[in-house]
Amino acid sequence: MAATVRSINKMYGVCFNAARQTTGLKASRLLQHRAFRVGAVHWQQPFDASLEKPQFPGASAEFVDHLEFIQPNVISGIPVYRVMDRQGNIINPSQDPQLSKETVLNFYQKMTLLNTMDRILYESQRQGRISFYMTNYGEEGTHIGSAAALDPSDMVFGQYREAGVLMYRGFPLDMFMAQCYANADDLGKGRQMPVHYGSKDLNFVTISSPLATQIPQAAGAAYAIKRENMNRAVICYFGEGAASEGDAHAGFNFSATLECPLIFFCRNNGYAISTPTNEQYRGDGIAARGPGYGMLSIRVDGNDVFAVYNATKEARRRAVAENQPFLIEAMTYRIGHHSTSDDSSAYRSVDEVNYWDKQDHPISRLRHYMTARSWWSEDDERSWRKQSRKMVMEAFEKAEKRLKPSPELMFTDVYQEMTPNLNKQRDSMWRHLQQYKEHYPLDQYVK
Repeated sequence: MAATVRSINKMYGVCFNAARQTTGLKASRLLQHRAFRVGAVHWQQPFDASLEKPQFPGASAEFVDHLEFIQPNVISGIPVYRVMDRQGNIINPSQDPQLSKETVLNFYQKMTLLNTMDRILYESQRQGRISFYMTNYGEEGTHIGSAAALDPSDMVFGQYREAGVLMYRGFPLDMFMAQCYANADDLGKGRQMPVHYGSKDLNFVTISSPLATQIPQAAGAAYAIKRENMNRAVICYFGEGAASEGDAHAGFNFSATLECPLIFFCRNNGYAISTPTNEQYRGDGIAARGPGYGMLSIRVDGNDVFAVYNATKEARRRAVAENQPFLIEAMTYRIGHHSTSDDSSAYRSVDEVNYWDKQDHPISRLRHYMTARSWWSEDDERSWRKQSRKMVMEAFEKAEKRLKPSPELMFTDVYQEMTPNLNKQRDSMWRHLQQYKEHYPLDQYVK
């Protein structure tokens, strides 16, 4: 494990040092002007007019006597860290996390259970049984690998494609279904559209639709955790499209300057809905942005669950120990449509999708690994697929039969005591429902 940590630290260093190596700066020069702490206040280093070097407080560098613009590819070709090849073979034995058979089987079963749930709920939307859905096809490794590396007390800020993280933490199928059906068992009381999960008990902050708003929120939560010295971290998930939002800049900068124990986890799946990465940015992905904010960064193979696990585990350890943010860019591919409102055949080819589905899928890669160790067989596969489908269908059928939350809940949980205005609106609603009750299926709602 020590060798794994050293190698991952080296990878973080490669990403972070790429800019300064290209421009010829020494690492010590780039970091020497970091502010230092005196009591609870940050102070700049003392001004020394006798030194023939820049004294500007906003940067650390040397004077040069020739005009040269920094090229946009000053950081380019950041390597992709991986542990397994596409056939599930460990490339470098020192990087093998040496997880137990039970742990690896749990990884695989959670990844395939998520896949099964996705297929059933996607079809249920197509049949008009729920209003909306977003699948996680192809990105299961980013969910499970990162979730397994965290402490249960760590706080999670998701975007909308991290159901596997919540599943790994123990969120039951009944609750997934209740949320998507907005029934009386839904923790959100039917107020959110499907896939907007949340669980206070599992430290998973409820998902909201506006893109990237969770990024500065995660920075604030991490700062609060740091101030309370709680030995916890925050992880914030987002896609490469969300990284183009202004909120991403604010979150990155706040977390770096306030030195927060925060892991920024970017799922770079190739498309921001229909916008491909070559139209989304001109730099070398998202990991290249880390050094500009003073963050350690790494790029990993998101289809390699062990690479994701190793990188997240080390980032989590150092984030808590050193009070600093880390940026992980997990390279993966969104095999499914963006959502049930999207038809991805309009902007990408079937051959492209089939390649990732058949040739480089995180589930098949992990299955190769297990099969080579005689941990999984064809009989195990058939049995588990049948069992997992039965589990999902039972939860599905139960959720579909449950009543909807009471309409009364539209007016609660905002104020401790209902305001006169809300009381007036509630009374008006009930009068309307009673007057036109033949048009409303009130028998389907909790009284």
